[in-house]
Amino acid sequence: MCNLYSMTKSREAVVAFTRAMRDRTANQPPLPAIFPDQLAPIARTAKDGVREVLNMRWGFPPPQQGGRPVTNIRNLKSSFWRGWLAEPRFRCIAPATSFCEYTDTRPKTAHWFALDDTRPLFAFAGVWRPWRGLRGKEDGEHLLFAFLTTEANDLVRPIHAQAMPVMLTGEDVDVWLDAPEKEALALAKPFSAAPLKIVLSGPREDHGATSPPTGETLL
Repeated sequence: MCNLYSMTKSREAVVAFTRAMRDRTANQPPLPAIFPDQLAPIARTAKDGVREVLNMRWGFPPPQQGGRPVTNIRNLKSSFWRGWLAEPRFRCIAPATSFCEYTDTRPKTAHWFALDDTRPLFAFAGVWRPWRGLRGKEDGEHLLFAFLTTEANDLVRPIHAQAMPVMLTGEDVDVWLDAPEKEALALAKPFSAAPLKIVLSGPREDHGATSPPTGETLL
């Protein structure tokens, strides 16, 4: 499962990629490592019909109190997810420049996957919801997101056989955010292995197309 990704492009690049008409992220810094329960930029359609980018916290509340936040959505037929997936207003995308999977066998090594060495933007297909409670150090109203996973493709499978995120590029972004349920859920499939590559192995952060610290491998 993907529980670590990066988003290192500028605010302007994210707005252009998502075709958002409103940016609410303020001074969004590069995020070389996004872990569960952290804030990250998300694009959605707001109540007034405007596509916007804003920060949300990664992870839905768990089905049972006291569990870890639920970051990945695999069973699309589960009643836990059906209501959020069915309505376009609760769908969102998580812009990213790379995602990390650890090897299934020991030693556990981080491998970062991107569209190419320059780390172009893509997005994860996700859903969001409002929620009130304690998250991080803040007790109050939160906007939470999680994203879909699916079968691993031929590139990811030798590293992590179980799953990979549902990735979106181009017009698929609009389909996910705006289309009826059946058309949108048809995108929940492995991304082609051909455009993907492993761009970095070893570290728990991906700063982008720069030289890694000593002892880390840039592929």
